[in-house]
Amino acid sequence: MKKIFLVGYLMAAINLHAQEFKISSPDFASNGTIPTQFTCQGANKPPKLSWSGAPTTTKSFVLICDDPDAPSATPWVHWVVYNIPATKTSLDQVSGRSEQFADGTRQGSNSFPKRGYDGPCPPVGHGVHHYHFKLYALDTVLTLKSTVTKDTVVNAMQGHILAQTEVVGTYERK
Repeated sequence: MKKIFLVGYLMAAINLHAQEFKISSPDFASNGTIPTQFTCQGANKPPKLSWSGAPTTTKSFVLICDDPDAPSATPWVHWVVYNIPATKTSLDQVSGRSEQFADGTRQGSNSFPKRGYDGPCPPVGHGVHHYHFKLYALDTVLTLKSTVTKDTVVNAMQGHILAQTEVVGTYERK
């Protein structure tokens, strides 16, 4: 009986910890409008992102930003960042088209297709689109060849995701 209670207690503690994993942006509120400077109509630079509550066994993070409202058959990918060091709690220095940064962080190809970040750019008059900035805590560092896509990263993450969280921003081009 004590073993069952202890296992139940440990599982609750693990689930509680995973629920604390949160991502946010000082540049837009959750479910709020993404400012123009982070879109194709502005400077097209990535917003600042920060997170907390990652599992202690995290070895790296992956960030994927996509738009499920895009008129294409699959979500339109805006940013793929992987091998973000486990010591990081923000992503505010990754910009440009570099494949790899000094800390080991790497960028994949988006749907434009370019390496790095390309901001919201929905078709004019298509309505409000939702941009999902999804952060994954992994128990490994991914070993991938250059010029990877979202699908490559997602496949490599299978079986290695410790926790995930997301923040959603919206944008509409009129």
